[in-house]
Amino acid sequence: MSVQPGAPDDGLLTIDELAAATGMTVRTTRYYASLGLLPAPVRRGRMAYYGPVHRSRLDLVRALQDHGFTLQAIERFLAGLPADATVEDLALQRAMMTSWTPRPPEELSRRQLEKKAGRPLSDRDVTLLEKAGTIEPTGSGYRVLPNFAVGVELLDLDVPEDAMGAAGEAIRRHMEALVEELTQILREGVLAPYRREPHSPEDAERLERTVSRLRQLTLEAVVTGFQRAANAVITRSLAR
Repeated sequence: MSVQPGAPDDGLLTIDELAAATGMTVRTTRYYASLGLLPAPVRRGRMAYYGPVHRSRLDLVRALQDHGFTLQAIERFLAGLPADATVEDLALQRAMMTSWTPRPPEELSRRQLEKKAGRPLSDRDVTLLEKAGTIEPTGSGYRVLPNFAVGVELLDLDVPEDAMGAAGEAIRRHMEALVEELTQILREGVLAPYRREPHSPEDAERLERTVSRLRQLTLEAVVTGFQRAANAVITRSLAR
């Protein structure tokens, strides 16, 4: 980072430097500040400067947006955080709230949805995609989930609509229960012990990387566990 003439040398950033550090435009950064998503800057004469907490807040805003939160929802979420939340506190929040999907869901119109599917979609097709859990209606269009391509393939299979809906509901129900239990284990077994001891910003960054890696391993374990369970069910069926 280059220090501008007259700028402090204690790690504070100008609005331009803060925007560059977080990958946002200056206009967007100013807009978020006007919404109260950032605490007041540090004033040095006529200049406003931003520190590590400001940057951590913007990183958290981006993580929440990737998770599908609207700006209104993000405002409510940040308003519920302590006013004196540290960089470490914000890193913990970011680690817990960051989306599990590699990319934020797309929001598409019906025409854009058909273009992405590579085929025309009837009303029945769209209903099947919703029941399969591959798209969600948003009012103005559709939120496309990462498994959309799988849903499009299902349209060509001879699977009754009711069966597809029942399967999608069973998957959602059991996955939500599994996620609730695993999240509780993470909070009690990993985050709670961490919070009981003082830590540096570097420690918080390492924890965030650890949680990110745990997510990848958890996804792999869920797939492997499902495969083992399916094989066990097949084995029992053959034995009967």
